[in-house]
Amino acid sequence: MEKNKTKRVSGLARPAFRSKLITYVLAAGFFGVSALLVQAEVAGSLYEGLLIPMCCYIMMAVSLNLTVGILGELSLGHAGFMCVGAYVGAVFSIVTRTAIPSAWIRFPLALLLGGLTAALFGVVIGIPILRLRGDYLAIVTLAFGEIIRKLVENLYIAVDANGLHFSFAKAIDPLSMDLATKKDILNGPMAVSGIPRDTTLLLAVLFVMLTLFVVMNLIDSRSGRAIMAIRDNRIAAEATGISITKHKLIVFTVSAFFAGLAGVLYAHSSTLKSTQFDYNLSIQILVFVVLGGIGSTRGAMIATVILYALPELLRFLQDYRMLVYAIVLIVMMLLNNNARFHQLKQTLFQRKAKEETT
Repeated sequence: MEKNKTKRVSGLARPAFRSKLITYVLAAGFFGVSALLVQAEVAGSLYEGLLIPMCCYIMMAVSLNLTVGILGELSLGHAGFMCVGAYVGAVFSIVTRTAIPSAWIRFPLALLLGGLTAALFGVVIGIPILRLRGDYLAIVTLAFGEIIRKLVENLYIAVDANGLHFSFAKAIDPLSMDLATKKDILNGPMAVSGIPRDTTLLLAVLFVMLTLFVVMNLIDSRSGRAIMAIRDNRIAAEATGISITKHKLIVFTVSAFFAGLAGVLYAHSSTLKSTQFDYNLSIQILVFVVLGGIGSTRGAMIATVILYALPELLRFLQDYRMLVYAIVLIVMMLLNNNARFHQLKQTLFQRKAKEETT
């Protein structure tokens, strides 16, 4: 009896493990091949410049899928968490660049600080909106993202021999500072300069793999099953003793943490401006999640790769570029909502699972 039970459990675990393994292999294989093409100079500089931001957007899409697909709540403030991580990590790196010259020490600390600060914001925004659902939650999270962006746009930070100087909504008075040692860190809506370019493609890919590992194992864990039970029937889940508050906070915190990490990686690889984190970015990440299949981690990753790279790779079409992009969006949406296409995928998956078990 015990042996049969063990066999059933291992039989159920095999497809889940195989599915996760396929996702890891797809991610590592794609970026591995891309890196080889760049090194061999087969792919141009345009394609090379897309890879690190693509890693950041994959982290954003996978973490947002945890909220939208697994918890079943519509969040439109994901760009706000990325903004928090990006600016906290950037300010830390600029301020400590002289005190901590080694990037091997400074950059991990910036990543940790940016991720934890974004996670803290996830808790702060999660607690008061726990009872909100649907459109109300979407409106509040959208407002959160825009508030964060506007706060950053009006923040001025500078450093001199006397220490840090802060100002809100107006530039810092230069007469109050030592002009010989003055250095601007944040200058309102202006782009942030002086951020060390510590993000490498290898590091970005490693964090993509870390995001996939944590999110997929959370989904397959006991907490993940409880989160999906809340999504399917909140009242029934609460009646069986599942803590709605606890599991919602787990989702918001984990999702915000990886969005913050993505922001730190992004800030240390390209120009940083507050206008990059408006509500359009949140909508774009949501499109990746929806067209990849709500609740599908692998689908969110694949949709991000296709939809982020496609507009740039189609620049040779000039005026027809966005037309082709719109057609691809429509085709993906139709396939995603096609019952026969889903049945075909399920049939192929079950057939491969049977072959492995036999």
